[in-house]
Amino acid sequence: MSDTNYTDEAIMAMFADAKTREAAFRIIVKQFGAQLYSRIRTIVGAHEETDDVLQNTFIKAWRSLDRFRFESSLYTWLFRIATNEALTFVRRSKKSVSMSLDDDEMKITVPGNDMESSETGDEIAQKLRSAVQRLPEKQKLVFTMKYYQDMKYDDMAGILKTSVGALKASYHFAVKKIENFLSIN
Repeated sequence: MSDTNYTDEAIMAMFADAKTREAAFRIIVKQFGAQLYSRIRTIVGAHEETDDVLQNTFIKAWRSLDRFRFESSLYTWLFRIATNEALTFVRRSKKSVSMSLDDDEMKITVPGNDMESSETGDEIAQKLRSAVQRLPEKQKLVFTMKYYQDMKYDDMAGILKTSVGALKASYHFAVKKIENFLSIN
């Protein structure tokens, strides 16, 4: 395989042929793996769990790829699978491990107000991550897609199966909650 990016049509034509099916899937993993990893990581957080969810994403894609019908791009289709797998993982994790984000724990993970105004970039990034983690699931998802991945609302609407207006409202509310959290911490 070269470093060439293949079109969705070329990949699917290779996948349709039993002789080149595995090569086509290796192309998918190589061409989309890093972007999917990044997407999953913004939802899941930890590297090890992200790797597990990415593997589950590719397993689900392998099993379903023969039913791909070009109703969206291959990347959008994979992105949707990755997002659903990550959200499923987070929901299962919340059921098995109760996490509390009360103020005492937040003071441990987020530098307090006693710091001087010369906070480092890492400290500011940690505060932002902590604020994002406190958001409701949908707002967290929309915020990470828009802020960290600079995704267009139309693309998000296709992936999340919701309206652009609803996404804009979710993003707006997420930003306001984050601003509020950062102003008091």
